[in-house]
Amino acid sequence: MSAKSKKLDKVVEKIQSSKAKIKESNERLKELPYHKMAPNIVTLLALCAGLSSIRFTIVENWEKAVFFIFIAAILDGLDGRVARMLNGSTKFGAELDSLSDFLSFGVAPSILLYQWTMSSVDIKGLGWFLCAMFCMASALRLARFNTMLEGETQDEIWNNFFVGIPAPAAALSALLPVMLSFIFPTYTEIKHPLFSGLMLFIIAIMMVSKIPTLSVKKLKIPSYLVFPMMIFVVLVASFIISKPWVTLSVLNIIYLATIPLTIRAFYRLNNNK
Repeated sequence: MSAKSKKLDKVVEKIQSSKAKIKESNERLKELPYHKMAPNIVTLLALCAGLSSIRFTIVENWEKAVFFIFIAAILDGLDGRVARMLNGSTKFGAELDSLSDFLSFGVAPSILLYQWTMSSVDIKGLGWFLCAMFCMASALRLARFNTMLEGETQDEIWNNFFVGIPAPAAALSALLPVMLSFIFPTYTEIKHPLFSGLMLFIIAIMMVSKIPTLSVKKLKIPSYLVFPMMIFVVLVASFIISKPWVTLSVLNIIYLATIPLTIRAFYRLNNNK
């Protein structure tokens, strides 16, 4: 058999293999149950929220732009829980979630901050560099998270901790200067690009770092604290509805302030193993 005929046979085999995979994929889509679709629907809603934030950034409606990133963060917290509750976790869903997170918590905040203040930096290109740095840090953080899911199992101590700041928390923390400007509109110093640039730089570094930050995914609440916790959640929700920017700013500051305490608790637990 000649070399050309062997190559032709290999090409035919690849085409047949591709057709078989496409057919198998189509059959799966036809029979996809609702419990596997529901988490992806929530993820797509989060993606729509991120895109809406970019749209409102373009028309300089800053409050709505920040609001939709917050909505995306809530939906991002729900899709994983919906998948676990319905036993609907899929590889497709995990990849879609990462793409949604990158747009909503990497691209959208970077564009928002650049349009809001970073474009006015005196040093040409520095504002865009810091925004791009934050966006790339978000992509690297999400890529590392995906590889950790597929890699070896982590030490049990990491069950209650994230490696670095998670993307939704990082996005909302980077937008803290914007939220403070809504509360104190007369203080123009808040809008100074130095403040936002410093926040972008620090949070970008913390995203790709290996510092432990608090995770509530596997946090177990004692039975005697369930009722007080429900009351606390209702109170926070009511404050967000009545005073959204004050509440979100306070929650942001509390979260950032607890990071040193979280690091200390992590290393104390690690030393006591």
